[in-house]
Amino acid sequence: MHRLWFPPASRATALVFALLVPGVSHAFCGFYVASGDAKLFNSASEVVLVRDGDRTVLTMANDFRGEPSEFAMVVPVPTVLKRGQIQVGERAVLDHLDAYSAPRLVEYFDENPCERRLMMKELASAPAAGMAARDELSRSSAKRGVTIEARYTVGEYDILILSAKESDGLEAWLIERGYRLPFGASRALGIYLKQGMKFFVAKVNLKEQKKLGFANLRPLQMAYESPRFMLPIRLGMVNSSGVQELIVYTLTRNGRVETTNYRNVKLPTDQELPLYVEKEFAKFYRAMFGWQTQKEKMGVVFTEYAWDMSWCDPCASPPLAHDELQKLGVFWLDEASNGAPPVYLTRLHARYDRASFPEDLVFQQTGDRANFQGRFVLRRPWTGDMSCPEAANYKRELNERRDREARNLASLTGWKLENIRARMAETGEGPMSLAEPAWWEKLGWGPSSKQ
Repeated sequence: MHRLWFPPASRATALVFALLVPGVSHAFCGFYVASGDAKLFNSASEVVLVRDGDRTVLTMANDFRGEPSEFAMVVPVPTVLKRGQIQVGERAVLDHLDAYSAPRLVEYFDENPCERRLMMKELASAPAAGMAARDELSRSSAKRGVTIEARYTVGEYDILILSAKESDGLEAWLIERGYRLPFGASRALGIYLKQGMKFFVAKVNLKEQKKLGFANLRPLQMAYESPRFMLPIRLGMVNSSGVQELIVYTLTRNGRVETTNYRNVKLPTDQELPLYVEKEFAKFYRAMFGWQTQKEKMGVVFTEYAWDMSWCDPCASPPLAHDELQKLGVFWLDEASNGAPPVYLTRLHARYDRASFPEDLVFQQTGDRANFQGRFVLRRPWTGDMSCPEAANYKRELNERRDREARNLASLTGWKLENIRARMAETGEGPMSLAEPAWWEKLGWGPSSKQ
């Protein structure tokens, strides 16, 4: 049985997302607009894309902060969505997906060098004012060249599907509703209008939210058909002038998903690290991902996980159950004849700014079903009897390994090698003495021996 280690008291998202680089702004495929002086923060973004053929189910999960009373979300969509194409999802399912695919720390134990028995163990600790009157809204919309194609109430959200002739008209329409748009929104809106896209506007219905009893806003889901397998991120960029963070989970039939307009890089994996990283894994991962992103000049998309959803090895969390996959919109499950649904998960992670990612993300499915996971390794040394001749060689190998672990950590994070070695010495991971024991020490005599 494979088990893993995660930082104590961490949430399912802690390893990779919630604890990643505090203070940065985060990406989203739309932007937020707020009335008056309401302060809203687009602080975290996770997106799930279920894709087969031209059919897509998009789930948007965001950590909304601020008063929801004057809040709206604007997302480009390829077509006018019907009511049945919009759904409110469950945060718990995304948390499970995150836990299943999160980069992990595994632990092995050295065998007794005097007995050469193989011992291996992996440990785990597992671990989001009602709408204006319709007649007035429609009259104002017509003046601005904005058409309200559809309107729905879905869960705690009031939703409009808009089309527009000009970005200035759409921008003015939103401003007239009392919303303050981010600087640069008009230009971004214009790009999508030229592509013939519509706009999905979701606003919190406070009465419905109170009636339903949800304190946090739940993820929004939409199902649509489009030949383009893409994620619009330009609007998210106008929400912030700084660095943005995005994790995309894709669920497909055929294999790994990659971006076509940005270079894909697999996360460094299977690197052996000093033991003290066990208690500082979140700090290590933040530094590692930041350093790797910096080396790539924020111009790549990292693959953190790619795996057949029917199994895992080792498992950070069990694979998603049939009903959980259905809640995410995997619509081909009932076609599986052998009970194992053909669902392949790819987890992509990008950190970027406007200069490094000037285009929306465009994806393609590949036929590659090779499994990949971002994982890092701790190797516990043998601490028992070392009075045998083989122990001397083991100590030399251990010293070489500890030096290699220090260099691995420095290479992954950009931390100074001398600081890493000093930290290792503090935690008892310094070089072992290679002095041979006295001949009489090999007899095993000592205070505990029987006289």
